[in-house]
Amino acid sequence: MSIGDIAGLIAAIAFVILVLALAVPLVKLGRVLDEARGTVRRITDHTLPAIDETVLTIKSTNEQLAKVDTVTTSAARVTEDVSALTTLVSATVGGPLIKVSAFSHAVRATFRGFKHRPDGGRRSHAKDAYHQRESDLRAALLIDDGPTPAP
Repeated sequence: MSIGDIAGLIAAIAFVILVLALAVPLVKLGRVLDEARGTVRRITDHTLPAIDETVLTIKSTNEQLAKVDTVTTSAARVTEDVSALTTLVSATVGGPLIKVSAFSHAVRATFRGFKHRPDGGRRSHAKDAYHQRESDLRAALLIDDGPTPAP
């Protein structure tokens, strides 16, 4: 064997050692990749049913929201109808009630006037009390039926 053969043999042995040294990390890397693939497969197997269940839950929620929307729309209509009815009743009953209240106030004021006004000024006092009470009630209820008659 010549020196060239020995050098070639040493180079070949060094190359085999280098390949073996690099093979160990490559084998370990292969195992890591196999574990990663298995983990991804397990995660996929567990998450797909959860995603399917989430889709069903969202569909059910949307159906329930549609029902709630129908109910709230109906409630809004009922509220509008009650508001209109309240306004109508207030306008219909409010005016006569104001007149009755003003009249009763005027009668009370007149009877009080019998005690305190023996001079016959009762009619003027009752009329003033009637108009004052009517204007006070209209202002309190914010009803405007035109100008209040002058006393």
